[in-house]
Amino acid sequence: MESTAKNLQQKFSYADYLNWPQGERFELIDGIAYDMSPAPGTVHQTVSGELFGIIWQFLKNKKCRVFSAPFDVRLPEMKKATDAETFTVVQPDITVICDENKIDERGCKGAPDVVIEILSQSSAYRDETEKLLLYEKHGVKEYWIVNPDAKYVMIYRNNEKKFEKPEYLRGEDILESRVLTGLSFKLTDIWEKKP
Repeated sequence: MESTAKNLQQKFSYADYLNWPQGERFELIDGIAYDMSPAPGTVHQTVSGELFGIIWQFLKNKKCRVFSAPFDVRLPEMKKATDAETFTVVQPDITVICDENKIDERGCKGAPDVVIEILSQSSAYRDETEKLLLYEKHGVKEYWIVNPDAKYVMIYRNNEKKFEKPEYLRGEDILESRVLTGLSFKLTDIWEKKP
């Protein structure tokens, strides 16, 4: 699979992706395969766990559901696209979906309400460029880019046409979601805890 995935002349579909070996993590963006290895580091996973815990606790007994990677989010160009006609599948670090009709046994089909990507050296450029455009195009309502090294969060909010200028949060700022009404926490709650 490794050599095939690097062949940029070939456009892969979700149907291809389903046949790749288990245990290997890839994302597809417009048919191009991106290797998701190596696994995220300790700081990344600590921040992911803190964020997931805060959101999971907030969503208890509410209709929205939160998922952590690896969790496939399929973003087809057409509403009734088949697996062979779907060329984008990503695995955001954290995904919140409020429309249960988008959730199936293989993940999510269609735009989630909130997507959170935690930057790491291997993924930062793609998260801040390609995925930003991808999530905007498909109608993700809020896209959070979390930088655990510089300790800031940028929140992009979709105004039904495109993302507005991002809200930049750092230090002891309070993060408030407009999509998950009532969710609010201090940024200092998510950074790696030191003994």
